[in-house]
Amino acid sequence: MTTSRYTYYFIFMSLYSVVVSVWLHTFPSDTAGFVAFLCFSTVIVSALIISWAAEAAEFSISQGLAVAIVALLQVVPEFMVEAVIAWHKDIDLMMANFTGSNRLLMGVGWPLIFITSDIYSRLKHGEKIEVIQLRRENIVEVIALFISSLYFIVVLLKRDLQIYDGIFLGSVFIFYMYILRVLPEEEEEKKEDLLAMPRALVSIESDKKRGFTLFILFLVGGLAMWAVADPFLNSMKEVSVAFGISTFVFVQWVAPFLSEFPEKVTAFYWARTVRLAPMALLNMISSKVNQWTLLVSMIPIVYSISMGRVSTIPLDIHHREEILLSMMMTFYGCATLAKLKFTRGNAAVLFLLWLAQFLYPGNFTFMPALPLVGDNSRIIVSIVFGALTIYEIVKHHGEFRIRDGIAETIRLAKRRGATAEP
Repeated sequence: MTTSRYTYYFIFMSLYSVVVSVWLHTFPSDTAGFVAFLCFSTVIVSALIISWAAEAAEFSISQGLAVAIVALLQVVPEFMVEAVIAWHKDIDLMMANFTGSNRLLMGVGWPLIFITSDIYSRLKHGEKIEVIQLRRENIVEVIALFISSLYFIVVLLKRDLQIYDGIFLGSVFIFYMYILRVLPEEEEEKKEDLLAMPRALVSIESDKKRGFTLFILFLVGGLAMWAVADPFLNSMKEVSVAFGISTFVFVQWVAPFLSEFPEKVTAFYWARTVRLAPMALLNMISSKVNQWTLLVSMIPIVYSISMGRVSTIPLDIHHREEILLSMMMTFYGCATLAKLKFTRGNAAVLFLLWLAQFLYPGNFTFMPALPLVGDNSRIIVSIVFGALTIYEIVKHHGEFRIRDGIAETIRLAKRRGATAEP
């Protein structure tokens, strides 16, 4: 298929996003199902436009700048949805969206990367894979996740989320991005590894034309996401009521699934090549870092602006349970990745425990009440994650590559600095 034909696809997707955004604000409809379809489809289309343009941009600008910009652009859809919720000061849905997006990435995204790679390895080579091996410098992501997770203990103890919490988590993100910026250029991803649509963008020969095209796509995708975010949130509330589903649960899983859809498509495309499975997993890990730090840091800022003053977001017991579960899940993820290996067993644990709390979001009705915790599914799964984290540390601490990873990161940063000197 020629590049010009892909141009028509981009034009159609861009026009669809713009037309639907204008329609939703100009001709409001009482038909909840129709509005939901328009909103959900526009979120996916806009997110795809942003994601494809971001992937193509990585080949159009310097590597250090690409790492910073692309990482931010790929999470724009999720950030816009969370920002709209924070602007409306809906604390329940704030907690639902950010905890759901984090657990969806780890509980579904990470395991599916492994499963996809394993299936394609069996089909192509007749061999199963036992682990996905990360590089030593990927310890940077693990450390960023661990430090930010430790800070959530402070958030839980004081039972609120404030501006200075956002400043700390934002600082972790900035330092994390700085470390990535000083590392050498990636060599694993090539233009042929891209999906067809971003590959068509990269193939535009004129630098000016390519740059202008990417700018327009970012602008259209971003404005469409911003315009549709509010009706998107309202339509989710209406659909959840229509289906008799808790709005909290619906927003917790549907919103992040739709806004993160493009990232998952790209990651699974890489995973099916088997060779790029580590890069696919790293894509999911990086998204988790972005959301666990920068996304959360944004919430009290937008909330305070909406309130017209510096404000504290109070966290009730339900909010704290959601954060606790997300935090303990992240601790387990850090313990597994400290080996710089992601195994079949790790993938199974993450998915099964995610599935348990997804199917039973409030209580494990099939089991008798336990001392202290009763049948609260969030607390029980949090305890299980805690126990498994301790197990990983005790059993595999000899395999941890934290020191090696830090040493390799420093070595690579020095090498990048040396090559950059005149």
